[in-house]
This record gives sequence, C-alpha cells and structure tokens, in this order.
Amino acid sequence: MTKFHKYHGAGNDFIIVDNRDKSFDIKDADNIKLLCHRRFGVGADGIILLENQPDYDFQMVFINNDGSMGSMCGNGGRCIVHFAHYILKIIKDPKNINFIAVDGAHKAEILKNGEIKLKMQDISKVGERNNLPFVLCGTTPHNIMFVENLKEFPVVEKGRKIRNSDPDGVNINFVEIKDNIVYVRTYERGVEDETWACGTGATSVAVTCSHLDKIKTNICHIKMPGGNLTVEFEKNKDGSYKNIYLIGPAVFVFEGQLSNPTTKSLKK
Repeated sequence: MTKFHKYHGAGNDFIIVDNRDKSFDIKDADNIKLLCHRRFGVGADGIILLENQPDYDFQMVFINNDGSMGSMCGNGGRCIVHFAHYILKIIKDPKNINFIAVDGAHKAEILKNGEIKLKMQDISKVGERNNLPFVLCGTTPHNIMFVENLKEFPVVEKGRKIRNSDPDGVNINFVEIKDNIVYVRTYERGVEDETWACGTGATSVAVTCSHLDKIKTNICHIKMPGGNLTVEFEKNKDGSYKNIYLIGPAVFVFEGQLSNPTTKSLKK
C-alpha cells in the first residue's frame, strides 16, 4: 500500500505521494483516473509525485486526473513545497527552496504567514490564439477572456468549446474586473472541467491585465472560487515579464493509504 497526503491550494486539490523509491506507476492511467475520481477514489484535480533530483531539493512530477502527464501547476508547486518541508522535512532552508518541474527550475520561499511564494518562469510575451489573448506560462497554455457577470457565466460550456477547438488543447481563464479586483474562473484541460483555482492561470491573467493596462501596478490580487492568490512581476520594456512570483496558501487536508490498483468500478 502507498501512503498519500491530500492537499489543496485555494481549492485546487491534489494527491501527493513521496515517490523517491519510484514505486508509483505513472503509466497506469486507469488507476490514476480512479484515484482522482470523486466517488470511487480519493478525489483530486491531479496527482503530484515528489522524486529525487541531484542538485535540487526535489523534483515535482504532475499528472492530470485523466492520467495524462501534466504541464506545470502553480498551486501544486506551492503544495509540494509545503509537503517537502512540513511532512518529509527534507528542506534545509525554507527561505531558499529549489526544485525542478516539467518547465524547468523553480525557487520558493515559505513566508511568515504560512503562505508559499513560488517563482514562476519568465513570460516572453502576451500573444493571441483562438482570437483571444494568449500566454504560455512555463509549458502551460492559457487563453484569457474578459467577460461580464462572471458569476453566472457558463464557464464549462464555453471553456470546453474553446479547449476542444484548439489543436493542442488550452486552458481558458474567464475574467471580470470590478472595483480594481480581478475575479477569475478557469476551465482546465486534463481536468476537463472548471477548477476552483489555477496558479498558472492566475499568473497568465495578471500579466495579461498588465499588458492591456487593466491594472497599473506590478502586483495583481486575484480572487478565484477557491480562494485568493497574488501575483508579483516585473515588466520589461519589450513587453516580456520577469521575476514573476505566485503567492498563496498550501493546505494539508489529510493522509491515507492507497490500496492495490483496481479500476473495476470505472469500467462499464
């Protein structure tokens, strides 16, 4: 049996496994789907594996809840930092944490208030795709659509349509700005549904709002259904962005044991 820890970052939830012994089968997509199923499994937006990596504190491997290998996950990145420090106790300096993910190296810091400050990859530009603003956040593609009445907006219906019309698949962030507060709801590929928060989505929205002069500072406070995230950044003269930090909570919920793989309950 495999021990796991359940985490969430602003409602974006994950099963985290210490996989330094490489015992977890990342190729068993059916088992991963079952584990992430909210009725027949633990329930999660994805699975995160912590593995050894020379010259870093650890390596982060993210798997979508449909069993496919995931791109970088910002909320997951904060959660695995918390897991490495507080559960595994493998972090030497909580103010200088270094790990590697699918999109490259990341630095992180555990703040005095318990939140995690995670350095994201630089963003070269805010472009256009699917006739909408587009940002590649690390390896994660995001469209941004500004809407009215976000609370009632059909995020799943509209998001799925855009996601499926894109040849490579894309995440879609629906945004409404009211009283200088940026509200965001996100449809995520791989989850194929709305998630309660998306860290790379929040990052993409922040730089897009800056690019379009919808915000006037280098700090963007974002409200998502599952909680609040903050994005800090520096804008270069050529329209690129550097020193991007995603700041938000990482919450340990519970721990348990995974039984032997079985997918009978998901088969017709």
